[in-house]
Amino acid sequence: MILQITSIIRDRGQLTIPETIRKMVDWVSPLSIVTISVDRPNQITIKPQTDSKKVDWDMIWQGIRLSRSFKGKNETKSALQMIREDRENR
Repeated sequence: MILQITSIIRDRGQLTIPETIRKMVDWVSPLSIVTISVDRPNQITIKPQTDSKKVDWDMIWQGIRLSRSFKGKNETKSALQMIREDRENR
């Protein structure tokens, strides 16, 4: 089924995909990763990014908690405190 709807490109190139189209395809949702290509001078194509890997957020947060728990040489400062102090002294 072909559906054609008129929309407006706003400042900074923002384009809102109309609700009618978002309801037709399940991959158009907030934070969807898409590929945008110019096929012809007067045609832009938007396709879902299909080869992206699923992010294991539990593993990422576990790594962040682990890195925050490391202590410095004198065992009184965490890695986070050392990084913060280093950035403040630059």
